[in-house]
Amino acid sequence: YFQFFGLWVLLDNQSFIAVLQESSTTLKVASYILITVGSLSMVMGFLGCIGAIYEIRCLLGLYFTCLLLILIAQVTAGVLIYFQRDRLQQEMSTIVKGMLVNYTGQNRTTEHSWDYVQRTMKCCGWVSPGNWLENVWIKNSSVSLYPCSCRNETLPGTDMNETGLCEHLSADRPVYQTGCMHSVEAWLLENCGVILGICVGVAVLELLGMILSMCLCKSVVQEDYTKVPKY
Repeated sequence: YFQFFGLWVLLDNQSFIAVLQESSTTLKVASYILITVGSLSMVMGFLGCIGAIYEIRCLLGLYFTCLLLILIAQVTAGVLIYFQRDRLQQEMSTIVKGMLVNYTGQNRTTEHSWDYVQRTMKCCGWVSPGNWLENVWIKNSSVSLYPCSCRNETLPGTDMNETGLCEHLSADRPVYQTGCMHSVEAWLLENCGVILGICVGVAVLELLGMILSMCLCKSVVQEDYTKVPKY
């Protein structure tokens, strides 16, 4: 599960995660750690199977030790994330606001992902649509511009582009009036619940694996290495 989740974080380009990928060092490091832990779990599972089949105590003990270390790492990571949540929230806010300031509509990896967020969540800017007034292109343009993905379809207007900057002729911009911060936080909390459930399930399986390896290790009276096939 860990490597799949880590790969999802690195490769996803259709959600808010994609906005954080290029700028958040914490997210990248966490993804690589998850992939490494997941790969290690697969290797340890293979060794544990060999130890159980051929009744090799040292492999069973190694399997138990690695499961224990992985479980401790999971708990430690969860505690750190919980106590660092305010810092992570601040980092997320800084990344998004910086992206809004330098938005051009040409960067497919982050800007188009943010456009997707605004369209699907029907919001504009981070705290409010006013965040877009700091955009370099909007501030220096001789015409009135607004982000196309903020376009509120219920308001009158002609431009219906999905990305980039659009021109508006009326006094009021035809955009959503709510920021995306609360919608994004709700989305993250919803997905965190799923992730937490998966992690709890994996932790239970790890505990069962540890108990099973201990029982097998105790049942092995004498190791017979002649059972192990030689290659």
